[in-house]
Amino acid sequence: MIKEPVLEQSAEKITDILFNPNSYDPAHLDERSRQIMQKTIAFFERKGKQRLKEEDRHYVWYADLIDFLREEQVFANLLTPTAYGDGETRWDTRRNCDFNEVISFYGLHNWYTWQVTILGLGPIWMSDNETVKQRTAELLREGGIFAFGLSEREHGADIYATDMILTSQEDGTFSASGEKYYIGNGNKAALVSVFGRFADTNEYVFFVAESNHEKYNLIRNVVNSQSYVAQFELNDYPVREEDILARGQDAWNLALNTVNVGKYNLGWASIGICTHALYEAINHAGNRRLYKMYVTDFPHVQQMFVDGYCRLVAMKLFALRSADYMRTASDDDRRYLLYNPIAKMKVTTEGEKVINLLWDVIAAKGFESDMYFEMAARDIRALPKLEGTVHVNIALVVKFMQNYFFAPQKHPAIPQQNDPANDDYLFQQAPTRGLGKIRFHDYEPVFAANSLPNVQQFKQQIDTFKRFLASTTPTEAQTKDVDYLMAVGELFTLVVYAHLILENAAIYDMDDALIDQIFDVFVRDFSAYALQLYSKPSNSEAQMAQCLAMIARPTPNPTRYQAIWGRVHALKDRYEMAA
Repeated sequence: MIKEPVLEQSAEKITDILFNPNSYDPAHLDERSRQIMQKTIAFFERKGKQRLKEEDRHYVWYADLIDFLREEQVFANLLTPTAYGDGETRWDTRRNCDFNEVISFYGLHNWYTWQVTILGLGPIWMSDNETVKQRTAELLREGGIFAFGLSEREHGADIYATDMILTSQEDGTFSASGEKYYIGNGNKAALVSVFGRFADTNEYVFFVAESNHEKYNLIRNVVNSQSYVAQFELNDYPVREEDILARGQDAWNLALNTVNVGKYNLGWASIGICTHALYEAINHAGNRRLYKMYVTDFPHVQQMFVDGYCRLVAMKLFALRSADYMRTASDDDRRYLLYNPIAKMKVTTEGEKVINLLWDVIAAKGFESDMYFEMAARDIRALPKLEGTVHVNIALVVKFMQNYFFAPQKHPAIPQQNDPANDDYLFQQAPTRGLGKIRFHDYEPVFAANSLPNVQQFKQQIDTFKRFLASTTPTEAQTKDVDYLMAVGELFTLVVYAHLILENAAIYDMDDALIDQIFDVFVRDFSAYALQLYSKPSNSEAQMAQCLAMIARPTPNPTRYQAIWGRVHALKDRYEMAA
């Protein structure tokens, strides 16, 4: 039976799981880290929403933010591994989650310079080039930002076909020529980590280049935004041996491992954006009267808010739990390579759903120029499309499905990872091969231990999906059909997503009413994905029957639902950004 929720306690819990600048006080962080977060909040609150919107509208390069980050040594502190810092620095994924959430709360473009700096630093910290590492640590102390020169206009994410070419010179150096495209921070980066290949051997290479060098030609910003997403070319750019980060397979591994680590942050950007939008939406709807009643009195509005809130809390629970697995990763435990693409793909697409639900509530208000929401509705669309599309990440995720369902392995239990430690393994990773050998802990115990009605309903849907895979296994032709594979991948992704959320619900002591309402959403989502799979024309009769058996109705509970609605409504007037 579901415990009768206490609304006052529930309303207090909300400030613990959703970020609110007015009450943010992270007990899990050390004093220096707390200062960084609180000073960043103060920077944006002093700026105010009007100026934030004006700068966004006029595509103003955020030089004041970069000045602030330099003065407070934010990037130097958060993004310098301990071995290269001053004793206070570390690369700590858990506290980086906090900064992701804080900076994205105030807009995508402020967050973007942080994200692409992380990508630019990835190949450097993962390399064996001590000279560049020491140089990078100094540049971070000077307030430098960084860029990741991987993609190209003609090839996009097809890095096999890179046209950035290094040619040997008589003096033992190299000359680099070629163009890169869609490179964030490419206008001001202290160093750009550039991917290319050698002209004579066709071997891959990663090297660093300076954006202020005369042979570095900045062509244009390819987007209309505050962010500078560069198209640039190198014209016989001189590359010394000490500028080279890696060659051959090692260079390839740097590219993929950097993306594996960096794409995780995109989920947090969605969380920050959606949280700010939620406050703005509930403030507007909760204080607006139509037809002699408040907008929030309409049942369909309450349902939209409850669903949006549940999705947002789930996004954060999953992202937090994924960080635990990143921080404990090793050559023997690379489960995070499944969880990271889900954080990137699933959390960001859930963010789109949250914004859509809130937008349906506030309607035309969401277009108004003085609303944060106007930025959120535009920018939330970008995140599923960066660092690999949803389709690319689902194609990666399904590679783990066989082992996840049919070959579980015992692993030591992973507790919450809030310790202030450097995440060494992120920069000492194994080669990118061998994904099919990664084994996962059994998902069934955490579901079996939870008796909530919708958790158990969802568990039955998982059981049916597993039978679908085992007894009506997709044919070779179906597995080569990307459209079919995407439908299967959505179902599998939701299983893993729910699994980690349920684990973290216990860690964070989330109350039963909230978790059962979250799984009310999941039961409906699973049914919708099952119907999509059912509709695929290549299905056999047996496969269609299994798909229909996955469709279920969540167990309603008016008391539970009203408890969660009361919690959402209690957010009204809790936060509004100063004008």
